[in-house]
Amino acid sequence: MAALGKIRSKGTFLIIIIGLGLFGFIAGDMFRSCETTGRMRSTRVGEVLGEKIGIEEYQDYLNEFVECTKMGSPQADEDQIRTMAWNSYVQNKIFENEAGKLGLTVTNDELKNAMTQGTHQVLMEVANLTGFVNQQTGRFDINLYNEFINNYKTQRNSSPQAAEYYDKVYKYLAFKVKQLRQQLLAQKYQSLLTSAVLSNPIEAQFLFDSEKQESDIKLAYIDYKTVNDKDVQVSESDLKAKYEEKKELFRIPEEIRSIKYVLVKKEASPADRKNLENTLIKCADQLKEGESAEKVVREGRSNIAYLGVPVTKKAFSNDIANRLDSMAVGAVVGPIESKFDNTFNVIKLFSKSTLPDSIEFRAINVQGKSNEESKTKADSVLNALKAGGDFEAIAKKYGQTGEKSWLTTAQYERATNMTKDNQTIFNELNTLGANEVKSIPMAQGVLVVQVTDRRAMVTKYDVAVVKRDITFSDETSHAISDKFKQFVAGHQTLEAIEKDAAKNGYQVMDMKQVLTSQGNLPGIGNSRDALKWVFEAKKGDISEVMTVGANRDEILVMALTDISPKGFLSLDNEEAKNFIQQEVLRDKKAEKLIAKLKDVKSIAEAEKQGAKTADVNQITLAAPTFVSDLQSQEPALSGAVAATEKGKFSAKPVKGYGGVYVFQVVDRRNVEGAKFNVKDYETKAAQSNLQSLSRSAFQELYLNADVQDNRYLFF
Repeated sequence: MAALGKIRSKGTFLIIIIGLGLFGFIAGDMFRSCETTGRMRSTRVGEVLGEKIGIEEYQDYLNEFVECTKMGSPQADEDQIRTMAWNSYVQNKIFENEAGKLGLTVTNDELKNAMTQGTHQVLMEVANLTGFVNQQTGRFDINLYNEFINNYKTQRNSSPQAAEYYDKVYKYLAFKVKQLRQQLLAQKYQSLLTSAVLSNPIEAQFLFDSEKQESDIKLAYIDYKTVNDKDVQVSESDLKAKYEEKKELFRIPEEIRSIKYVLVKKEASPADRKNLENTLIKCADQLKEGESAEKVVREGRSNIAYLGVPVTKKAFSNDIANRLDSMAVGAVVGPIESKFDNTFNVIKLFSKSTLPDSIEFRAINVQGKSNEESKTKADSVLNALKAGGDFEAIAKKYGQTGEKSWLTTAQYERATNMTKDNQTIFNELNTLGANEVKSIPMAQGVLVVQVTDRRAMVTKYDVAVVKRDITFSDETSHAISDKFKQFVAGHQTLEAIEKDAAKNGYQVMDMKQVLTSQGNLPGIGNSRDALKWVFEAKKGDISEVMTVGANRDEILVMALTDISPKGFLSLDNEEAKNFIQQEVLRDKKAEKLIAKLKDVKSIAEAEKQGAKTADVNQITLAAPTFVSDLQSQEPALSGAVAATEKGKFSAKPVKGYGGVYVFQVVDRRNVEGAKFNVKDYETKAAQSNLQSLSRSAFQELYLNADVQDNRYLFF
């Protein structure tokens, strides 16, 4: 009892202790839940149709997309490829969702049929890159594709060099087949839309008349500029009413932010340029003295690798390619400054020859326990082949197929490096005649090759190029950065920056539409960190000085000036308000001018009201009328002319973009030779409607997909 009494006396204290314990338990559980949710959010690269897209899943897709795209377009901008990858990913998700609702699929048989036909754009891209081309039709050849796939494992194991090549091509083909299936599915959806779009003889006749019926008019017009803005009263209610009328123009599928910024480009000083020029003079002297081209190019830190094999002009930028034909073999030129890409260049031409652009060959990789054993075995193979032995039968004895493959110059001429083995192989293949066989010693083993066909003889060049960007030194970089940082440190508000920027040699610029989906600040390379700042900052914030630029050669400071949430730009947005203001001003001015012209019955009466006149000919309903005096496209005028009979004066003034118009139709005729075919024009009308429907349909699908793009947090 005493113990119970003691507990009762401490009741309030115990309740507090127990309560704190329970709170700790619940809070801990809540914290763990929030931590898990936070981790999940931190790994989401985006969302489509409510489906969360994890970073690992998307990273795999992106890597595959970038690698395969660069195989076909090695010089393509990686930021652009990343944007293409995201758009493709989102589009595929949307179409797969819609197709699933409609029961649309692409079967394996349909995929095979498309590959057999070989005409799809995706397959033509594959054919151009891999050489899987049917020589009779010029189309993608599924037989060559199947041969590659069937022999892939055997061929990749023939040598370390082969493994890298075959793996790369195998991955590329797998990606392209997947891409083909996705595009065939999108085409099925498009076909479904097509079947829903019809036309009729009335619409066909209307389309024919709009294209082929021409009118000449005598035009009278009064320019809006004749009405002073100050003479027009615009109220807030006018702006709001016009905004509601035009609101759909301001729909934004994602949040938009606006900034003002100062961007400073770091450029080489005169001393930097002189030092670089001296370096290239030394490279030129070394090449003239016969030093190893590979060594000179490597130690000269050239932007272009020396491959040691003949290549076409396509391997080089225009500033280099345009000089090759005028150079003598053995000549060295440079240093030459190229404004094209802001570089200094030295060029040495070793040889110029006519060689095949495409070579068909087959090979047997002979391996022994030693180089001597490899050579002995290879000599035996070579002798057997020269004696008329069956190439494929001999290859099978060495666990290989001996299948024929095409090698094109484009497959290697833009490489950033080349092994000695590949250098030797490519040089030999370039010079071997058709059906000639030869053994080529490699670092490990011997490759016995036979050239079976040579096509498209072109001029190839063995040329060494030392190309160096004219860029700033560390000293110059520090000086430019220090000066800019001092300026920013002394100007901590946007107003202060705008006031003193010009006198310090800087320019304040506007960027009205910054989106996370852009991946970078538009026009500014390597600005992903800057983009993150923009979407984390508060209105009015000033950033620190950040390093940006394609070559990290620019510095940037930003001020966040506006935030427009996803949905619609508000009337408070500067651009939206300016647009609406101009629309209302035009409406008000049009009212005044229409009142002036509403009772006129002829061009002469319009002139008395202050109108100017012009002759405008060949007006059709299919295109806006161009009023050259006002430099204005006027679709409303085209419609009014079409509705007015020949010889008649316009029934009422026409409100246009540049002014208010009245007119008289002087002549009307059909275009000479124009003939109406109802079926042709029904088809044309349907196609025109389909194009419009397709655009609006996908736009609607995209908006409904509620796409969220968080790539800027990761890439």
